Amino acid sequence: MVRIRMSEQERIRAEVMERVKKGELKLGDATQLLAISYRQAKRIWRKYRQQGAGGLVHGNAGKVSHRAKPAKFRRRVVGLIRKKYSGEEGKRFGPTLAAEHLASEDGLEVDAETLRRWMLREGLWSRQRKHKPHRQRRERRAHFGELLQLDGSFEEWLEERGPGGCLMDLVDDATGRTLSRLGREETIWAAAGVLRAWIEQHGVPLALYTDWKNVYVREPNAKERLSGEVPRTQFGGMCARLGIRIIAANSAQAKGRVERNHGTHQDRLIKKMRRKKIGTHAAANQFLQKEYLPEHNRRFTREAGEAQDYHRAKPGKRELEQAFRLETKRSLGNDWVVRHENRFYQVKAQSRYAPARSQVQVCEWEDGRMEIWYREQRLAYEEIAERPVKAPQAVAAEATRKLWRPAPPKRTHPWRRGYQQMRVRSAAA
Repeated sequence: MVRIRMSEQERIRAEVMERVKKGELKLGDATQLLAISYRQAKRIWRKYRQQGAGGLVHGNAGKVSHRAKPAKFRRRVVGLIRKKYSGEEGKRFGPTLAAEHLASEDGLEVDAETLRRWMLREGLWSRQRKHKPHRQRRERRAHFGELLQLDGSFEEWLEERGPGGCLMDLVDDATGRTLSRLGREETIWAAAGVLRAWIEQHGVPLALYTDWKNVYVREPNAKERLSGEVPRTQFGGMCARLGIRIIAANSAQAKGRVERNHGTHQDRLIKKMRRKKIGTHAAANQFLQKEYLPEHNRRFTREAGEAQDYHRAKPGKRELEQAFRLETKRSLGNDWVVRHENRFYQVKAQSRYAPARSQVQVCEWEDGRMEIWYREQRLAYEEIAERPVKAPQAVAAEATRKLWRPAPPKRTHPWRRGYQQMRVRSAAA
């Protein structure tokens, strides 16, 4: 005989009915203790008198549910999970992700919660509870494009199949819509690349939420502190040219949406790329663009609080080219030579003499192109191996000119007399 375990509610009801049977309580008192109606108490009392405590157990207890999956189907699903989606902790698929792949790859529809129970019973999954200090969540922005969170995540994304890398993740704060690109490092060009891709799709956002990293923002130096000048990185200059404000977060929790997105990618993306046997950054980015991100956004994107889109209109191609470039100020020598990154560039002379102490702007692009600008005018130049050496005669003449000094004026010279003396002499004349 199968012994059925009573639930806590059924055990309490049996105890109260036993007290009613002994005369310690009236049936009206039982209604108060059990928080039920008098009519319901009469039905429970009748079952208890006829069948005892066992009569209070639910009729379906111990029976197989009519909605239960067949045992053969369950064995097949568990076998597929053990063969394809299991492994050591960190590599195995979770119940939700495994349910998605069972449906898409194996044609087996099973609810994620049902699969979770099966996996727990078979030892293919374990509950992982992480207790973290409580922090109050910042409310989402109300409009799409009002604030984007930008961050890089270093991980062995390709595992042993390819090099490590950094996934640049851009997440809209209001909707959770995501755009990602995989590269080697969290560099200026990596951040600029993912931001430019977002702008080409949706337009120019109002603000970016980033880390306190030298790629995005930096502390002012001594000169900037004295002058009150706002420090700006190269990426900050790109954003300023597009009218995008950068907000620096003081903790990882402050930009929790993009941090939680990293966790989702580290679980789902790595496993999906393992199934596809992806081993290069180029192949990973193609997979991100064509398959992973559309599915991710379809699953996790939510509606913004307000319907208005706060993105500004997408700039033209030339305007984007001018915005996403590095700009560095350099001095133009008297010989019309500019030194930049320990290389020399001979600028075509615009006149007989170079502008005294003039500053030119060196502009560089990711593909290696470079331009030199002076007062909104692009200068023609060519790279030279070393700085030109002056002829000996020119060097001697320059040295003589520096050594020569004119004789000081006499006491009677007008330069030596003050204004009052000159005025008195003029009146006497």
